[in-house]
Amino acid sequence: MESLEELKNSIESLRNLFKDLKPLDNERVIEPSSNFTTMSDEVKDSNPYSRLMALKRMGIVDNYEKIRDFTVAIVGIGGVGSVTAEMLTRCGIGKLLLFDYDKVELANMNRMFYMPHQAGIYKVDAAAKTLNFINPTVIIKSYNMNITTVDNFETFQNELLHGSLTDGRIDLVLSCVDNYEGRMTINTACNDLGLPWFESGVSENAVSGHIQFINPGETACFACAPPLIVASSIDENTLKKDGVCAASLPTTMAIIAGFLVQNVLKKLLNFGEVSHYLGYNAINDYFPRMKLQPNPQCDDRNCIRRQNEYKEKIITKTTSEVNVPMETKNVVHDDNIYGIELVQDEVITNENDFSAGDGVKILQEFEKQSDVMEMKEEIMNDAIDDAMEDEADEEESDQVVAQLSGLNPASASLATSNKTSVPTATAGNGNNTGISDADADLQARLDNLRRE
Repeated sequence: MESLEELKNSIESLRNLFKDLKPLDNERVIEPSSNFTTMSDEVKDSNPYSRLMALKRMGIVDNYEKIRDFTVAIVGIGGVGSVTAEMLTRCGIGKLLLFDYDKVELANMNRMFYMPHQAGIYKVDAAAKTLNFINPTVIIKSYNMNITTVDNFETFQNELLHGSLTDGRIDLVLSCVDNYEGRMTINTACNDLGLPWFESGVSENAVSGHIQFINPGETACFACAPPLIVASSIDENTLKKDGVCAASLPTTMAIIAGFLVQNVLKKLLNFGEVSHYLGYNAINDYFPRMKLQPNPQCDDRNCIRRQNEYKEKIITKTTSEVNVPMETKNVVHDDNIYGIELVQDEVITNENDFSAGDGVKILQEFEKQSDVMEMKEEIMNDAIDDAMEDEADEEESDQVVAQLSGLNPASASLATSNKTSVPTATAGNGNNTGISDADADLQARLDNLRRE
């Protein structure tokens, strides 16, 4: 057994050993360099923003540098929230507010972002150090607090109201929490302040997720359409069982975080179409999209207030657009190298020239002539039809005469006489005219045709 003096010497040796060790790179606070402070579009290996600024050169965004003016709050720095914070930091966001109260655990290592040596550190502190190492120009403030408590809720709401780069309202709130209570707290704060926010989540089986954009008054808030389990009055805490945890895939977490940040960029930089609701099902790669309308009977009174404000805004905007007169601007050309001149049209004073009223008369006369032409066309068509019918009757008459000629010469001579009626033969009298019954029938048909 070592003596007390030997133990003291060993401790002193260890102190000297650790004194000479350098801190880990990701634990150092990096001072911003000139490469990060200036957002340049110059294409070179030492420019961290060259690929981002290419979006402007390719016509996707008008002014990418504006990204530095925005402040975004992220609540929940877990599987989705941590990756979301990293993506926004790499994109050069101006300021990030991080809210969480959990510590990093080794069980979190299946996800992205956190490192094993950070286990036991509060997530907001570990995230702030890592993000500062990635992009030192981004201002990051961390809040190790549970926003659902009464005291912390006031602090949370105050930061949303005064936490921007100009000490004013922030631009967006991102919900990356994994419980209903946290989502409802964010919903209450944003409805009260009229702040737009994104809600996100991943299912417990880790193969589906979603994002939802909520603009108070315009779209449904989280209380307008609560989850089925909440609408069924089931306490979500009763679903959790000891020894059973939710599944987690870094792939699903990253996909949802990517959807979230992509729509945040579209919202802030004003390009593309922001998805109001975008889902993801990994089993069959299904991506449903929809827009949820606000519930007029929402339980949140601030949601109802925002709905009424939005309706008034739409009415005012529509009325102003209708009443605004059209502005007429004179076209001025600085250069006229070809000597082109504009001259006023001559006033028509000849008697033969016609006015707008004369044009109406001409149109009416043209319509009358068109009606006359249509009537003439109908008369001609009727005449042609009558001629064709007469021709058909004549052909039938010739056939009857031919038949009479074949049956009886006397019938033929009578049939060819000029409109001479043929006496009908009767079988019972003694006055036989020499015409048989068949001949008489044919002769009668011929007479009928001639009358027609």
